[in-house]
Amino acid sequence: MNRRYLAKLVNVSVCSDRPGGTHETAFQLYNEDMDETQKQRVLLVEDDRELAYMVAEFLTSHGFEMLIEFRGDLVESRMAADRPDVVILDVNLPGLDGFSVCRQIRGSFSGPILILTARGEEVDEVIGLEVGADDYLTKPVRPHALLARLRVHLRKATSQPVDAADSKIDTGSLVIDQSCRTVELEGQSLDLTTAEFDLLWLLAQNVGKVLSRGVMYQELHGMRYDGIDRSMDLRVSRLRKKLGDDPHNPRRIKSVRGVGYILSVEK
Repeated sequence: MNRRYLAKLVNVSVCSDRPGGTHETAFQLYNEDMDETQKQRVLLVEDDRELAYMVAEFLTSHGFEMLIEFRGDLVESRMAADRPDVVILDVNLPGLDGFSVCRQIRGSFSGPILILTARGEEVDEVIGLEVGADDYLTKPVRPHALLARLRVHLRKATSQPVDAADSKIDTGSLVIDQSCRTVELEGQSLDLTTAEFDLLWLLAQNVGKVLSRGVMYQELHGMRYDGIDRSMDLRVSRLRKKLGDDPHNPRRIKSVRGVGYILSVEK
């Protein structure tokens, strides 16, 4: 390990999967050159130790303070003790799976949650977003892509509140309040995930204008669109469903073939 990074024991032990086995200890990794006020604390929940240490060292080199936990059933107590700013969760965890962990902590944790897993099926992304995750990345991990996503979500989480006059968009039957992150459709409150709200807010800020997938990807993920990732299409599909849009003939969020999407102006 690079001598610029220090690993220190923390008061959380991780039980071995072997009956009556030994206890291993979770680690905290930090950059000794960083001032305490500069560090943003990331809890990485990953049972692949080699991957966990690789990701932790990379993010530490970019100014984050890293906490590593190996078991899903210890995450809730770990968060209460260490109060991270962001959580990165694997799905296949001993003790409790990542989706269940996300659902468990979402009610008391308002920071970003990123799902990180080798399972790249579309249904897994849907589940991850529905239980409260803000983003979903598949393995093998691309460190710089993970870093970009982290920075975008943390920037959103720590951004200054906008003026009240600029925080609400009313398109007629749809009212979106960015300051308290609420959405009402024809007077009824909608239950949107963080990712769905961010997508709708972006479209609403540009109501009546076509947004390309590239622009949407850059704004929401902080990185260039690779032309392959279909996660934006999936999120639009989920958002349409919650808005009551007909998937075959949507009237609120319309597709512009070969370009992107537009939130229609209500007449």
